[in-house]
Amino acid sequence: MERILVVGSPGAGKSTLATALAERTGLPLHHLDQLYWQPGWIEPDPVEWRATLDHVLDQSRWIIDGNYGGTLGARLARADTVIDLDLPAWRCLARVIGRVRAHRGRVRPDMAAGCPERHSWEFLLYIARFPFASRRRLDQRLDSFTGRRIRLTSDADAAAFLAML
Repeated sequence: MERILVVGSPGAGKSTLATALAERTGLPLHHLDQLYWQPGWIEPDPVEWRATLDHVLDQSRWIIDGNYGGTLGARLARADTVIDLDLPAWRCLARVIGRVRAHRGRVRPDMAAGCPERHSWEFLLYIARFPFASRRRLDQRLDSFTGRRIRLTSDADAAAFLAML
């Protein structure tokens, strides 16, 4: 495992797992939210965003957490391992609500500078629908991945996986 993607629903624990994985492996960690967003929740110029991502992908070793479906193909092409967090929507929703409460108005450690935590009903609805819409699309894309795919469906699975390292 030299180039690892961590994917899954918002609130599934991607950043938490990726951080723990980086601590155990020494691989450089890149949170897509930090790479993508600019202060004030401004989206980057698409050409600049792609150049930023390509710079990370060109490295020989990394962990990247996040979804950003428009770049998944490029990330899968370079990854040797995908860790797919497939937790229930209720668990992901509970985590995101807790995260909003804990960080409201402040920037989370895995988020870009100048992008404080905020509440969005649309985002919560996206998470609730993730297993019925986004999960299917993600699974279809991961089905063609030729590297190692590790599917974790619970916090216990994630803890056991980390304990093996």
